Amino acid sequence: MAKQTFTTGQVLTAAQMTSLQQTAMGGGSATAKTASYVLVAADAGTTVAMNAAGATTITVNTALFAAGDTVFIQNLGAGACTVTAGTATVATAGSLILPQNDAGILYFTATGASIFYDYIQAGAVSPLTTKGDVYTFSTSDARLGVGANNTVLTADSAEATGLKWAAAGGGGMTLLQSGNLSGAVVTLSSISADYVHLYLQINDFFPSTDSGMLLRPNNLTSGYLCRGSGNAAGTAFDGTVSTTNVNFEDSVDNTDNNNGLSLFIYDYTNTVANKNCFLNTNFVSGAGSAYIAMIVAKVPTTSAISSFTITTVSGTFSGGSYKLYGVK
Repeated sequence: MAKQTFTTGQVLTAAQMTSLQQTAMGGGSATAKTASYVLVAADAGTTVAMNAAGATTITVNTALFAAGDTVFIQNLGAGACTVTAGTATVATAGSLILPQNDAGILYFTATGASIFYDYIQAGAVSPLTTKGDVYTFSTSDARLGVGANNTVLTADSAEATGLKWAAAGGGGMTLLQSGNLSGAVVTLSSISADYVHLYLQINDFFPSTDSGMLLRPNNLTSGYLCRGSGNAAGTAFDGTVSTTNVNFEDSVDNTDNNNGLSLFIYDYTNTVANKNCFLNTNFVSGAGSAYIAMIVAKVPTTSAISSFTITTVSGTFSGGSYKLYGVK
């Protein structure tokens, strides 16, 4: 029954008494709505029953209701129904979004101010249905179904809940560039600055003549790439040698491809100081001797490392491959 004004001595009908009883019990005569709706004054003391498959709103404006008036709102449809402040204010300690089968009382404290008491509150009813589900939120509490085995929960602003299941990353290293050694000079350019360290791996290299190999970050032509402890007999990893590169043994065997190298450069985007690096290598010399060298050294530049040049001392590369990784 809509809000009524009674007069002294008025006799109420049975229908009026039944409707008043329903209203007193928190219901009242219901008006069914299947689309978004703006409340009118006649809705005071009644039930607005939304029943729509899609999302809807119920808008609350001022100067329609008096202090103490109530409107019971229920959502029967699959689409969420949102109680929305129009020109009136709508306060709540619960939720203004009613999922299917939720309901609440809109209570007016003044003609332009109301409080919405959400009966169920979306947060009080768990949306979870399956082992491994995650309780999330979009515009209301929501279920994110369990992901496939070995996937990980990942933030993604494009998703309704801001989360998704995704394949786990491949670890802390990302392959940036790879290829084969050929010619006299191989250049690795446009190195991404999105990582913390660089790791260069060179396998099975050998020159066309018994000669060495040089490494030049940013194609350095002055100073030493490696200048530190760890030089081994038969190599030229010596800071006293007047060279501007990591210079392998001057006569790497041009018939043996069992040579390898690993170079790790720390903090390669640092623009304040020289970069520390660690290098280890094994190779066969032109005299047939096998060597292993481990070097703790530096890259003598305050510029970020954005390219890498690999060259032979003489001749060309007869074989070998490289992989450059970015390390998080």
